[in-house]
Amino acid sequence: MSASTATPVDAPLEQSDNRRWIALAVIVLAQFMVALDVAIVNVALPSIKTALHFSQQNLQWVITAYSILFGGVLLLGGRLADVLGRRRLFIAGIALFTVSSLLDGLAWSEGSLIAFRALQGLGAALVSPAALSILTTTFAEGRERNRALGIWGAVSGSGAAAGVLLGGALTSAFSWSWIFFVNVPVGVAVLVLSPLLLRESRADLPNRHFDVSGAAAITGGLMLLVYALTRATTHGWGSGSTIALLGASAALILGFLVIELRSQAPLLPLSIFRLRTLSGSNVTALLLSGALFSQFFLLTLYMQQVLHYSALKTGVAYVGITLTIIAFSAVAQALTTRIGVRPLLPLGMILSAVGLVLYTQLPVHGHYFWDLFPAFIIGGVGLALAFVPMSIGALTGVRAREAGVASGLINTSQQVGGAIGVAVASTIAATYTSHYVSAHPGSTAASAAALTHGFKIAFWALAGIAIVGAVLATVLVESRSRVQTEEESVHALEEAA
Repeated sequence: MSASTATPVDAPLEQSDNRRWIALAVIVLAQFMVALDVAIVNVALPSIKTALHFSQQNLQWVITAYSILFGGVLLLGGRLADVLGRRRLFIAGIALFTVSSLLDGLAWSEGSLIAFRALQGLGAALVSPAALSILTTTFAEGRERNRALGIWGAVSGSGAAAGVLLGGALTSAFSWSWIFFVNVPVGVAVLVLSPLLLRESRADLPNRHFDVSGAAAITGGLMLLVYALTRATTHGWGSGSTIALLGASAALILGFLVIELRSQAPLLPLSIFRLRTLSGSNVTALLLSGALFSQFFLLTLYMQQVLHYSALKTGVAYVGITLTIIAFSAVAQALTTRIGVRPLLPLGMILSAVGLVLYTQLPVHGHYFWDLFPAFIIGGVGLALAFVPMSIGALTGVRAREAGVASGLINTSQQVGGAIGVAVASTIAATYTSHYVSAHPGSTAASAAALTHGFKIAFWALAGIAIVGAVLATVLVESRSRVQTEEESVHALEEAA
């Protein structure tokens, strides 16, 4: 499966070649490592703060530095994979991610860890869209690609929960450094196997020009957006700096759209949005990821600050939702293949909303099996039934030459949605915790009752986001009978252009 094979670079491999399933295991392992690192740091932050003498203000940068580079470069990474070669970029990203993970674990100060986390985020931004585009060009659209995407969806959906679980276990058993060191042997294994199992492919483009101005505009715009949203939680949404950053981000993103309309070789061909199932899946991904990232963020705070769980106990608590997502992802893949994206995606969003509503009832003296576990199971089913059809829908009708673009787009939707969700949920929780303190003299912002009140209101907001996602998925995603016509129309327009 080397680049020298006679197989056309954009043609799916023959179905008789079982190596493609082993290749899937390699890229899914890489994706799991990337998804894991979005959340694995959370429970280790107190240990990192003590060991490296972080200030409370700078501690958030351990997460923010990773998120800014990851969210900002994903779209660019997807297009680079199409132009330079998907396997080549995947291997380069894995190498950078692995080396920076090692450096993270060896960090000796605030500045060194923040810098190495930024490099790790850059590596992740190269790996994720390249891996998904390799999947897209390896499996032909239909039943087999849906099976592959079902596995991909299970990994993506369970990665955040597994990250908290593994982070708690490693931090408790060894030290905070091991949440980064664990990536090194996995990364080395992927680097060794990739040249043997993954074939090279690149987009069959009429020219090899690269949209430099578009790349600069969207990368800068997304990085500013993620930074502004993260900063707003501590400096306020109405502060001059927050407003200026959001305004600059909006100007760059708007400039990117103008550039793309005029570019002969656009970074993101806007005609791709004529595929309504793709567009609807990306909108849903934005909202679902906002609810998902925030859910784990708030639940971790609830278990540690209100129920006083240790890092290990907090991690183990997520086993229920992690296993549920993995188990029901296979069901979601089979149902999507059978009935299509449109019926299943709204159902998954509604069940996710039900789980979030159950979290609004969490008491100060909560019990795991009575208060958390039922919501974990229902929410886990909902996330599986949403993530899998969302992943399939985001690649439905996409030509091989745009596989990297579509892969970068869905990953960007998820990461930007997560950044927005956490920023909004944090602000709501902090605001209503303060309101509770004002209304109850003698209480403090660190009291269990005040914290729980803030979390409950934030969960109500997240449930509303999930319901909006269900409505938009119903409206935007096309029925199966219309998807083929829609694809043919878009492809005809592209050929005419």
